[in-house]
Amino acid sequence: MKNIISNINKAFDHRIRLGIMSILMVNEFADFKTLKELLGATDGNVASHTKALEKQHYIKVEKSFIDRKPNTRYLVTDTGRKAFQEHLGALEKLLNTKNEIQ
Repeated sequence: MKNIISNINKAFDHRIRLGIMSILMVNEFADFKTLKELLGATDGNVASHTKALEKQHYIKVEKSFIDRKPNTRYLVTDTGRKAFQEHLGALEKLLNTKNEIQ
């Protein structure tokens, strides 16, 4: 039997990264504060996990000012969208392996 977890993307192993990607897949963008609130994460968690996803070129970071206050927003890249869809497909296949085992 082929290794059934070989297509699971390690970049999405952590629940915070999985959450970030899930939010960005269904929204045009999300800012730092929104990600923090939706995920119930700390500033450090959001910062480190977005950095990890950015390093993989799965998300893009845009920094600007709104009313003289810094604003950081995140967008999923085409590469990130494809990788996350493949990851979800691998999870679905993993969940359906029960039928192959019996």
